[in-house]
Amino acid sequence: MRDKSAKTTFGIHVYQDVEPIDIGATFGVLSMARRIAPGIGMFLVAQNAGPVRAANGLVVSADFDYQTCPPADVLILTGGPGWEAEAANLATLEFVRRRSSITAIASVCTGGLILAATGLLDGRKATTKRTVTGAEQSPLQVMLLRHANVDVVEARLVDDGNIVTGGGVTLAIDVTLHLIERFYGFAVADETARIIEYRTAWRANKSSFEAIVEKSDAR
Repeated sequence: MRDKSAKTTFGIHVYQDVEPIDIGATFGVLSMARRIAPGIGMFLVAQNAGPVRAANGLVVSADFDYQTCPPADVLILTGGPGWEAEAANLATLEFVRRRSSITAIASVCTGGLILAATGLLDGRKATTKRTVTGAEQSPLQVMLLRHANVDVVEARLVDDGNIVTGGGVTLAIDVTLHLIERFYGFAVADETARIIEYRTAWRANKSSFEAIVEKSDAR
């Protein structure tokens, strides 16, 4: 466990039609956590640095591209309507594979389907978003059908050491708090949950929706 002032850097991957809530649930939670653990740092990375149009019109700016992306302790893959195109983007898949040799990889929501496309989930338990609207197919079912070598499970999150996958939408908050806990301990994660007024929801999620920890080893 690291001291609160110890530096831990999170890279957050964004792309065309990423879901804004996934950015808020990762970058936003980390931003609040810095009030407690000032060593936390974060940046956005995309195939090309600069403006990235998220779903429904929000524009964010990626700090780095794949070539200039600095080292990070964790690379977080976000989800959103653009996940399918991104899962077919060879440059993205190679970037994630390359990074996996030197950093932990986490996914939130349908970012898990991008991660599955890299092959890094083969032979592992993994999860992704379950709930959809209308006639949409559940991303969890998509993962099950497309990636036969992945042990697809319905869980709040799955921690398999250097790879963490999480459920959908606001469960990205749970994944981010889980990562904070891995590096800085429960007290920092719990205090972060308190100041973002998520402590009750976090505890309820923990008690009612399973997390699977295979082997947790914060790098």
